[in-house]
Amino acid sequence: MLMMAALVSGCVSSRIEQSRTATTGIETDEAIVLLGRASYNDRQTEESFTDCIADTLSAGDDPIRLIPQDEFKDELYPWFEPRTAPTSADELSTLFDQPGVRDRIEEAQVRYLAWIDGDTIIIDQGGSFSCTISSFGGGCFGMSYWEEDASYEASIWDLHNLTAAGEISADANGTSYLAGLILPIPIMARPGNAACKALASQLREFLVGDVVTTGDGAGEI
Repeated sequence: MLMMAALVSGCVSSRIEQSRTATTGIETDEAIVLLGRASYNDRQTEESFTDCIADTLSAGDDPIRLIPQDEFKDELYPWFEPRTAPTSADELSTLFDQPGVRDRIEEAQVRYLAWIDGDTIIIDQGGSFSCTISSFGGGCFGMSYWEEDASYEASIWDLHNLTAAGEISADANGTSYLAGLILPIPIMARPGNAACKALASQLREFLVGDVVTTGDGAGEI
């Protein structure tokens, strides 16, 4: 029963939006670095989310080369130390104006930087679920649920000219359940994974595209 439950997933609805302000294109010898918002508290973007995007971009028939963010931060020492590191995409332009930063970026051979901001939060939960053990046996009974919202945004910068190229946002919502009838049966929605896949797919298209638009594009997946 547990093996069957692992194959069951909750329903997830996703929405993706894109705003492009510059032409883009990436060669096979060029790379992108993903930087997650790091506020050094519980509001920083999960490293597992940026890792998920990196794994998706580097896979497939046309993989995109990525520079690990720790390697990139080491190349730009000390500008990404906790005391001086930018805490939002808006602060990147200030960083790029610092003397010596452009030279360091050229040495790192990174074409694009994607600043990833967002998190996954529980917006609703309820139900009743409990497990008991006695000399006569045990089991779990009841049902509980929790609804999660995964909202993330990628701000893409072209490091050749140190200008913003556009933004992509992904929002996924899903409800997970934990039911108990002797054995616990989880039904997981995983909206964070859905947001990752949607954002990574759109980011890949954004990087290889060459059309300039000035609005937002939205869709349901």
